[in-house]
Amino acid sequence: MQIISTNIAKPTTFIWNGKEETTGIYKKPVDVPIYLGNVTVKGDEVSDRKHHGGEFKACYLFSETHYPYWKNRYPHLDWTYGMLGENLTVKDLNEKELHIGDIYKVGNALVQITQPREPCYKFAVKFDSKTVLKEFIDHGYSGTYVRVLEPGTVSVGDTFELVEKASNSISIFQFFKLLFSEDKNKDHIKAIIDNEALPKKKREQLKRYL
Repeated sequence: MQIISTNIAKPTTFIWNGKEETTGIYKKPVDVPIYLGNVTVKGDEVSDRKHHGGEFKACYLFSETHYPYWKNRYPHLDWTYGMLGENLTVKDLNEKELHIGDIYKVGNALVQITQPREPCYKFAVKFDSKTVLKEFIDHGYSGTYVRVLEPGTVSVGDTFELVEKASNSISIFQFFKLLFSEDKNKDHIKAIIDNEALPKKKREQLKRYL
């Protein structure tokens, strides 16, 4: 996996249900290294800190592979990397091969795979679509958040070096399906129920299905 774009957002306002809101989903490529901190990317707008940023969502990665799919569905949009809200656009990122708890060295940072992106209404606003949230879930390729174990800078061209493979885990692709499936796979839940790469609250929510 290799970084092909580093993306940062400035605060952007929009009207939702008659109220003005701010978002950091409108990310654009920058031509300088970016710094991955423990809870956020330095200089990047995180408006809703309840659902974005923090230890387990410090940085969001999305695969270059799926850009053609989304461009084909929404050709009228102004396409640049960062369009899916990611801080890092990554070549050859495959959610089926990334497992919760995997640890990678990239640039000067050490990161851990945590959880898929769960799309919200701000994503729908950006795409100006009432169906894009369902399309994102049905497509199944969510990108992934990472936890930053050792803060540091990353640049375009940096590659991800696997440092430690998680044992007894499931892939980001499997976890994304698990989150939105009515019939929860109990074996998948059991595999990650004690995985500390996931926030305790999310693990406790999943326990209720066992």
